[in-house]
Amino acid sequence: MALATNVSAQISSIPMLNGSNFKVWKDTVEIVLGCMDLDIALREEKPTSIPENLNEVKIEKWERSNRMSIMIMKRSIPEAFRGSITEDKNAKQFLKDVEKLFTKKFSAHMALSSQYKRKRDITADVPSQ
Repeated sequence: MALATNVSAQISSIPMLNGSNFKVWKDTVEIVLGCMDLDIALREEKPTSIPENLNEVKIEKWERSNRMSIMIMKRSIPEAFRGSITEDKNAKQFLKDVEKLFTKKFSAHMALSSQYKRKRDITADVPSQ
């Protein structure tokens, strides 16, 4: 029971991604997945199986890490944003896609905020009659 509570607490510590907190979200996701020993799929490519070296245990561990990483990341992304993110089978690529989407959204938001601030400053500088 204590282990399940700890896992739940760790996952709950990941903030909901909102567009302006991507860096904090990503850092927290990486820390939580690392503490849970689920970050293998983010750090390593999927092991390949060849007849001389089956790597079955490594492949199973990587696949579990990949599956759990994607589920945990999706949990902290609002439903409205999920449709904009491709359904990757690879956690590393999923994280890159999220980064691309939110970096672009945040840049657009900052540009609009900056433009609004300039207009507000210009309006404040105009003397009233």
